[in-house]
Amino acid sequence: MRASGILMHISSLPSPYGIGTFGKAAYEFVDFLATAGQRYWQILPIGPTSYGDSPYQSFSTFAGNPYFIDLDLLEEDGLLFKQEYAAIDWGSDEAHTDYEKLYQSRFKVLRLAFEHGFARDAAKVAKFRQENAAWLEDYALFMALKQQFNGVSWEQWEEEIRLRKPEALGYWHGHLKEEIDFWVYLQYLFYAQWDALKAYANKHKVEIIGDLPIYVALDSADVWANPKLFWLDRNLRPKFVAGVPPDYFAPEGQLWGNPLYLWRNHRAEGYRWWIQRIRAATTIYDVVRIDHFRGFASFYAIPYGDKNAVNGKWVKGPGIALFKEIRRTLGERQIIAEDLGVMTEDVVRLLKESGFPGMKVLQFAFEPNWDNGYLPHNHIKNCVVYTGTHDNDTLMSWWETALSPHERQHAIDYLQLSEKEGINWGVIRGAWASVADLAIAPVQDFLALGGQARMNHPSTLGGNWQFRIRKGDLTEALAERIERLSGLYQRSTHS
Repeated sequence: MRASGILMHISSLPSPYGIGTFGKAAYEFVDFLATAGQRYWQILPIGPTSYGDSPYQSFSTFAGNPYFIDLDLLEEDGLLFKQEYAAIDWGSDEAHTDYEKLYQSRFKVLRLAFEHGFARDAAKVAKFRQENAAWLEDYALFMALKQQFNGVSWEQWEEEIRLRKPEALGYWHGHLKEEIDFWVYLQYLFYAQWDALKAYANKHKVEIIGDLPIYVALDSADVWANPKLFWLDRNLRPKFVAGVPPDYFAPEGQLWGNPLYLWRNHRAEGYRWWIQRIRAATTIYDVVRIDHFRGFASFYAIPYGDKNAVNGKWVKGPGIALFKEIRRTLGERQIIAEDLGVMTEDVVRLLKESGFPGMKVLQFAFEPNWDNGYLPHNHIKNCVVYTGTHDNDTLMSWWETALSPHERQHAIDYLQLSEKEGINWGVIRGAWASVADLAIAPVQDFLALGGQARMNHPSTLGGNWQFRIRKGDLTEALAERIERLSGLYQRSTHS
């Protein structure tokens, strides 16, 4: 079935409290999508963010970001008083998130909600703990310990608890009981609000596409609680870390720093942890996009401690065996494979064997040295076409700054672009007209926003993940125009 959707992270929603949340604006966006005939809302990872504020570097692959808990909904639920949070300085620019101010104030407010509601909700929280025991207690203890040790990475904790000695685990569970309960309660609140929002979206025939990073952060409950599943040495330091090799765009490659998986141990356990991860993701989302899919065919391993990615090496990944086991255990799940970049033979083969749809990005269709498979006439039905992703510049900035005169003319001729229609609308039309089953565009492209609205500059630290739309940006006229375009190409849910 042909369909389309809009990419916008939760954090980018408008809100008077510094960052987008699961509150009123999220429900209004679902209404906008439904009016616009869009079947899908694609978001970025929703895990708790750490240093750098990237949703791709989280303290847990299973936990949710407490920043997304809506304060007004807590007030309606009797967990907060308006005066406890309304007058706080959450930042002066409604179009950008000030993460420093959030960090300084948000958890103070959430602790008030905990004090008001933990005892009241005891039975529901106990049920939630039981249902999520596989990850929740480790995560809550991990966060409590981070507070205890002034926020430093678990690699720098006292040796006994760093190595999870039973005596130390028992001691800290007792010593930090209230703090552990606090972090558990935040997850209870997060998932209560998320489940309600997702149910509302599904009721209005809108499905959620979530994003699952292939790797987890080194400083995470995932690595601390499961060290045998990662490529670590005897002292639990990484031997190699993740990244990608040097290329035309990055002469020193990209050094991501995530720990790599010790796939032989995953295989010995029947891929238990990955099955648990996919089960969780496909439960909280309707569709899951797996980031850096090529890493399952072969992954780039960089010696730990290197300053760049030059000395890395390619290592064989688990291949189709992982996905066969996932399918055998969980049945069919809706998954999109992020297969961007240089597609080597093993990656092409894995994508074909998996049956997952890959991705086509129109911003790459007119660049030199890129396979013209990104051009719409070379698309296949089983793929997802994007105007751009969270890592790309906005369409308007791309058009003004990234293209050579030859590339720009190629795009004009190919897509029949005109200023009258709008360059952004012409490129979106090219995506919607594609034979691809699904077409997605970031909200910035529908709003014709410039480079200041870019979500992320890969391989840079600071200034990313801050973009937010303004209240009033998503007008009825815009919804009608999107619906007309979607209807023209048989993608509208109204068709």
